[in-house]
Amino acid sequence: MAVDYKFKDKYNIEDLLDIMRILRAPGGCPWDAEQDHESIKKNFIEETYEVVEAINKKDTELLKEELGDVMLQVVFHAVMEEEKGVFDLGDVADGVCKKLIERHPHVFGDISVSNTDEVLSNWDAIKRNSKKQKTTTQAMDSVPREFPALMRAEKLQSKAAKAGVDLKEDASAYITQKASALSSGIDEKNIGELLFAVVAAARKNGIDPEDALTKISDGFLADFGDYEKGTDEEKASAVFYN
Repeated sequence: MAVDYKFKDKYNIEDLLDIMRILRAPGGCPWDAEQDHESIKKNFIEETYEVVEAINKKDTELLKEELGDVMLQVVFHAVMEEEKGVFDLGDVADGVCKKLIERHPHVFGDISVSNTDEVLSNWDAIKRNSKKQKTTTQAMDSVPREFPALMRAEKLQSKAAKAGVDLKEDASAYITQKASALSSGIDEKNIGELLFAVVAAARKNGIDPEDALTKISDGFLADFGDYEKGTDEEKASAVFYN
C-alpha cells in the first residue's frame, strides 16, 4: 500500500529529508531501512567521482543530477544519526557554517590578506589550531589513508615541504635512483618507492600525478582500440602483447 504523500511540482531540501525519513520508516523501503554507514560508504565515493566526471565533461545537466546524488548521500547518513538522536542535517549545516566563518577571518573578521597564498596559509594555521595539531606530523596524520594513494602521497609531501622537509636532489635523478633498485628485483617496496619518487617529481613540477596517470590511461585505452583493429604484424610489435 502506497504511503500518503503530497506530490509537488518542485521539491526542496526539506522534502528530500522527509522522503528519506519515509523510506527508512516502517512501511517504507526494506532496502533503505537496512542500510547503515558502512554498507553505503562506497556509494558516496562513487557518486563523488561521478560529479568529477560531469565537471570534466562540462555537462551542467549531468552535474546537477550528480550533485543531487551526493546530496542524497549526505541526507542518508544524516538521517541515520537523526534516528539515533546523535545529530541531524541542521547540525551538519551548523558545523560547516561555523567552520567557514572561522576559517575566513579576512571576510568575517579583522584579518587583512593581500593574496591567495596568505588566505591558504591562514586556513592551514586555523585548521591546525582548531584540530589541536601541534606538530606537522599530526597534521600529516590527519590526511586520510583512504585517499587514492597518489593523492595521499602528494598531500603528505606537500605538508612536509611546508615544514621545510622536501626533495633535496634533482627530481629526475631521484626517479632514476629508485628505478635502478628494480634491477635487483621487483617487489612491493621498490615499486612503492618508485611511485613515491614519481609523485615528488610531479609535485615539484606543478603536475597533478592523478591527472597525469588518468590521461596516460586514456591514451592506453585509445591505443588498445587500435591494437584490436590491427594486423597480426602490428600486434606483434606492440609493447603490450599477449
